[in-house]
Amino acid sequence: MEFTIREAIKEDMPQVLDLIQELADFEKEPDAVDIKVEDLLREGFGEQPLFHCFVAVSDTKIIGAAIVYYRFSTWKGRTIHLEDLIVKDSMRNKGIGKALYTKVMKYAQEKGVKRVEWVVLDWNTNAVEFYERSGANLLKDWYLVQMDEKGLNAFIARA
Repeated sequence: MEFTIREAIKEDMPQVLDLIQELADFEKEPDAVDIKVEDLLREGFGEQPLFHCFVAVSDTKIIGAAIVYYRFSTWKGRTIHLEDLIVKDSMRNKGIGKALYTKVMKYAQEKGVKRVEWVVLDWNTNAVEFYERSGANLLKDWYLVQMDEKGLNAFIARA
């Protein structure tokens, strides 16, 4: 199968959103996606973009995407967070995920960051094993902590 990896353009965002929904379905959170194409366009292609996106393309169809953004570590300085690496279910095991992952790592190296970080579900054994084979460190003694909108509103109301 032939495909190319390139930087996303505005016109890719409807297909990228479809991939985001496919990922939510895979992660057993089908109703979790609140964003719209307009959000992706505003936040990714405005004067100060909040994210950078790479896409895998085959025959004009987006078959994979990687979404990254800068973070700041008080220990390391500038880092990159890999928010999502998504490959269409029907296109998995064809080297697309590895190509996107490699593009993200090269991008991080070019930008001179000290670390790339991301989260992976513990039951996604294919991804966990791939990351371990790549040399990534799985930090199993840290918890992922989040405050969702409902929790945020409740906390502020009590504060």
